[in-house]
Amino acid sequence: MGTLGVAVLMLLGLGATQPVRASDHADPTNLTDPTANITDLFFYPDGDDMILIFDVNRALLAPKPYDLAPYDYEIHMDLTTPLSFQDAAIRARYGGTVLVPDQIHPDVTIKVKLQDDVTVKSVTYTGLKDTDKIKTYFGVRDDPFVFPRFFKKNVIAMVMRIPKSAFPADQHDFILWGTTAKDGTEIDHVGRSIRTQLPRFGFINTLAPKDQLTALMARKARLDGIYNYLHSAKEWWAVAVADILQFTFQLRPYDLQPDVMVYTDRFPVGYPNGRLLTDDVVAQTCAFGDCLLQEISFIEGGWPRATVNDKPFTAEWPYLAQQWPDQKPAPSNAHSVLPWVILGVVVLFLVAWGVVEIIRHLIRHLVRWWWRRVDA
Repeated sequence: MGTLGVAVLMLLGLGATQPVRASDHADPTNLTDPTANITDLFFYPDGDDMILIFDVNRALLAPKPYDLAPYDYEIHMDLTTPLSFQDAAIRARYGGTVLVPDQIHPDVTIKVKLQDDVTVKSVTYTGLKDTDKIKTYFGVRDDPFVFPRFFKKNVIAMVMRIPKSAFPADQHDFILWGTTAKDGTEIDHVGRSIRTQLPRFGFINTLAPKDQLTALMARKARLDGIYNYLHSAKEWWAVAVADILQFTFQLRPYDLQPDVMVYTDRFPVGYPNGRLLTDDVVAQTCAFGDCLLQEISFIEGGWPRATVNDKPFTAEWPYLAQQWPDQKPAPSNAHSVLPWVILGVVVLFLVAWGVVEIIRHLIRHLVRWWWRRVDA
């Protein structure tokens, strides 16, 4: 088998391990279950309270009702796994270093179930005190993500104002992540904003944070091996495949961190130390090595790049801008490439069959010629 065959098999094997669903707003995977899609996680202090915002269902414009009953929306907080803030590069990208990532666990879990009209069915709090003082909002609001593709779109928003007294006294550090599950099966995950919107991270989307570093290290070793093999080949196209792999799927040295949000009151709040509604996370992640969404925002939004939300946020509860008007779903103009795929498979089959037939006839003629020669 030549280098091309090996390269194709390697890339097919890589693709086979990607999940069918992936996380967050601009993920290149087309979600088959948008109601489960987590779009935002915000966490920041406001006076004596912590503001928690958890949004789902990107690009929402359809009117109610929605099919929300089968879903569990959960926000988890680890209050005890130690963090370090000594590594400046990791703090700039992730807010801090989780010292024992395989011990990440939820000390706090907030579980929300919604009715199909986006009113709350139930909210359960585990690991919090003074839960009667938590203020909540559930409804449809403007999508707060500063990104042109999702301007003039809505999300299903879950907003909570949690008193600091709900947490242990002198709680300084928080590790947060969110999940959605349907009928008990986890579908989507969010931690640090934009992380799993990048194609190379899709495979960790349904892994618990404590298991992610091990999976990241194994995937990095595998992809490094594929890249080194292809990049050292003599064929130019093998090197080209290696370059595509490097840009799209190969893990960077700075990727070996679990996908969680870190917040601490030891430093000023703002991405990646928690996340404020006004944070331009696209520019901030690009400044430290991940520029895919920055490029897309220029491609789809033009010049100058949008750096603020399409609607102003409000200082009044629940802080998110009012929703855009409902719209009936437009008729789909999507076309299918399946006929072309079938045609390609048929053509390949016919070509392969033709080659086999030619070889078979050549062999028959050669055998007959040989036996004639022997008989002579």
